[in-house]
Amino acid sequence: MRILIVEDDPRIHKPLADDLRRQHHSVDVVEDGIAGLNFATTQVHDVILLDILLPGMDGLELCGRLRADKSTAFILMITARDAIGDKVGALDTGADDYLVKPFELAELSARIRALSRRQRVSQEPIISHGELQLDPSRGAVTCKGVAVQLTRTEYSILETLMRSPLQVFSRGMLHDKCTTFDSESEHESIKTHITNIRRKVRAAGASHDPIENVYGVGYRLADAGV
Repeated sequence: MRILIVEDDPRIHKPLADDLRRQHHSVDVVEDGIAGLNFATTQVHDVILLDILLPGMDGLELCGRLRADKSTAFILMITARDAIGDKVGALDTGADDYLVKPFELAELSARIRALSRRQRVSQEPIISHGELQLDPSRGAVTCKGVAVQLTRTEYSILETLMRSPLQVFSRGMLHDKCTTFDSESEHESIKTHITNIRRKVRAAGASHDPIENVYGVGYRLADAGV
């Protein structure tokens, strides 16, 4: 699942994001309400984990604005406020669930699984770019109809690039969105994953490199050439 965490305390969001990535979710993290609104309205997320007390814009206002904007993401409030009035206020604003800090990561995982079961059964459209096709519903990639066998991290990197074909992603950005490995090795590890994706796509018959190096910045999806 694609999950957005809006939480200003790194003591909470860092272990939380690491745990969710270990469960093979794609995770974005922002630390204030304004950034949360920008992320939530410009990218698609299945679940938003939202603190109430945030700089810039509090979680209740953010939740209300997302619902007014017709967001269909499941919103789970994670907050230290445990009064009944706070819970009622959050649910009335549009939250789907409410979890009081401190909480066990196992309980949060169970809440997310429950939220995912409530999603309407639908098949996400296939993402196409030139010779490449990525099927999010099956987690499958093909090139000219030939299956490309990618690891989970390689698939996550390629999906990130294909969902935002004009955006340039630094190695640090891809590391944060797609992996759980140690940050000290992030640059070489991302480089290795990119190399593996290129090799596997070429082996499937690609006529050109699917990923473009933007020197000094990072990577983006190469022009489809069609």
